[in-house]
Amino acid sequence: MEFNIAVLGGDGIGPEVTDQGVRVLEAVGRAFGHTFNLSYGDIGGISIDKHGTPLTDETIGLLDSNDAVLFGAVGGPKWDSPDAKVRPEIGLLDMRAHMGVFANIRPVKVYSQLVESSVLKPDIVTGVDLVVVRELTGGLYYAEPRGRRETPNGIVAEDTMRYTEGEIERVVRVGFELARGRRKKLASVDKANVLECSRLWRTVATRLAAEYPDVELEHVLVDACAMQLIQRPIDYDVIVAENTFGDILSDEASMLAASMGLLPSASLAGVPVAGMRSGGLYEPIHGTAPDIAGKGIANPTGSILSVALMVRYSLGLTEEGAAIELAVDQVLGQNVRTADIVTEGTQQVSTVEMGDRVVAAIEQGS
Repeated sequence: MEFNIAVLGGDGIGPEVTDQGVRVLEAVGRAFGHTFNLSYGDIGGISIDKHGTPLTDETIGLLDSNDAVLFGAVGGPKWDSPDAKVRPEIGLLDMRAHMGVFANIRPVKVYSQLVESSVLKPDIVTGVDLVVVRELTGGLYYAEPRGRRETPNGIVAEDTMRYTEGEIERVVRVGFELARGRRKKLASVDKANVLECSRLWRTVATRLAAEYPDVELEHVLVDACAMQLIQRPIDYDVIVAENTFGDILSDEASMLAASMGLLPSASLAGVPVAGMRSGGLYEPIHGTAPDIAGKGIANPTGSILSVALMVRYSLGLTEEGAAIELAVDQVLGQNVRTADIVTEGTQQVSTVEMGDRVVAAIEQGS
């Protein structure tokens, strides 16, 4: 089969890790007989430097003309001034809005080989395999009014949290569908004891539960969920939350797996259905890590596993996605580690060397 993929490396370590994701994608093409046509574009800080805007019309054209988008990360100290008129992150937010991707899926799996590398005790993290579903295009990050203004009493800043019933329903339904294909447990996270948006969220989730009698629905306050993710993360299967809560909780959950560098994400514009093709945005959950950019030590695993999600959700290639995940598992079993997860008795490898190992495992497996 033939597919068109847009590749947007972005800033910092984004291009480094995305390059390894592309190499793995090409290895899948060789192993399974697929052709992946790649188109490259700028986004974020590098786009500001080259074009004066974090998201150009040319890059938007790539979003519209490809089957899926593989993305790295945006931002960095160079563009961090609070007074900056344009910021790299706006490019990411605008890209998400343009693509209509409303559900961010972040799997968090603790590999048995890395249990000792977690900051938490092995008995806490052993066996953890959960998914955080984050609403991506609403809430505090998008709703108006927002901004800063001068008043007689000083500067006032405001952000607005707003959700419609439809926005809540579509992302909660993604949570139910994912849970139905896993351990059939869905935790809907809110702050219904304080926020009106959360009360609507809980109402919608409760109503949808009637359509999924095989899935156990639990309502969890966001502060309780944050605590339980550290105390007993094994209890969770699928977590669904609004934009801000999901952003924070998914970053917290990433530490269960020893490093943010290990974890992928998929941003989708519909409910994921196995074997069906649909567009989407795929990226590791980490940032640009400017302190290590260019040193060749970044962990590309999150980008590589994002490719696994991409071929499964956007290209309908279930077997190929499983092959990538198996290759990563096999490489970790060889006791090779990038700098962020290296421990005594393991071999530290570079970004490219980790990519080499995963590519070799895919080729050998085929």
